[in-house]
Amino acid sequence: AGHRAYILTAEGLVVINLKTPLEPVVETFVALDDPRASQLQLHYLFVTDASGLQVIDVSNPAKAALLPDAHIAIPDAQGLAVARTWAYVAAKTEGVVIVDIERPREPRIYQQVDKELGIADARDVAIAHTNASLFAYVADGAHGLKVLQLTDPKSVPGFYGFAPEPVPQLVAKYPTKAPLISLTRPLERDRAMDETGGQVAVFGRLGSGPLTNDDVHSLLFDDNGKPWFVEDTKGTGALLPRGEPVIESATTSAEDTAHTRSSSAGEE
Repeated sequence: AGHRAYILTAEGLVVINLKTPLEPVVETFVALDDPRASQLQLHYLFVTDASGLQVIDVSNPAKAALLPDAHIAIPDAQGLAVARTWAYVAAKTEGVVIVDIERPREPRIYQQVDKELGIADARDVAIAHTNASLFAYVADGAHGLKVLQLTDPKSVPGFYGFAPEPVPQLVAKYPTKAPLISLTRPLERDRAMDETGGQVAVFGRLGSGPLTNDDVHSLLFDDNGKPWFVEDTKGTGALLPRGEPVIESATTSAEDTAHTRSSSAGEE
């Protein structure tokens, strides 16, 4: 993740600063119970271990802190993939557990994709888009590769939105000669910079370029170095539960609009 490495050991998480590659510096250690996989998203590192899904606050990587109240118990949690406000956890015979992480400090289990939907021994999962649909590629152990379609125009209203609710359906499978236990991370398109401000893409517009690390820091943190938060104030439309309308209906009537237009025309 940029010039930082988040390394899992048998005892926990080690955060290493690699800004000077030949002089790596250990920034912090977070104890965990047999961690298996991790994925970073902005201020939070999501980790699977022997107890399930853990969430670590890494807004200040040198002071990374485990959030005990954000723990989700998942037996046999293995690989995971984070896609916007959803975390997909491979959990062997428990299948793939989909966790709602819209509020990372208050995650909740949304759905479980198990044998009834065709997943019997999930070891790892990767999420990727193809055309208008989102897919989960599942390493299903001795059962090979399984492909779950998560969104499609017919079954998911608002499927073009930022993070539509997944409706998993098994659409394909591919047998493997040996148990499939791991999958590669998919290509991340349209990405201009890494997690610590390093440029990773060149744009085709004259004078354009990615934000610098200082630019991003000013967007994410206040003058005291604390992450920006918004208040969940009723009526503001901020952090509304899923399914509630965010945009209120217009209060201006058609007659008012017509009157305004005719008045403007008269002034001209």
